[in-house]
Amino acid sequence: MAVPELGPHQRGVVIGIKPQVTAKQLIDIVGPLTDARVLAIIDTGATIEQIEEAAAWADGESDVMGDLRLPGTGPVAAVYDLLRTEEKYAEDRD
Repeated sequence: MAVPELGPHQRGVVIGIKPQVTAKQLIDIVGPLTDARVLAIIDTGATIEQIEEAAAWADGESDVMGDLRLPGTGPVAAVYDLLRTEEKYAEDRD
């Protein structure tokens, strides 16, 4: 029996592995970062949605988050912590 060919968007779902965020996707979401920071964020295993959430927190868009608390654990918190040390996000807090 032949195994059907899967499209790129189906591979991770079928075998239970989340597709990894690319450097381009990450930079499109959060803006320019150092190579080391890009790798560190990708290494968190965060999804695009989690990176977008962390970027919103780092940008100070807490009103968008409603009653949600700042991320305390997991990939969102890890990305948030990494973004907070970036110059762009540090300037936004001043």
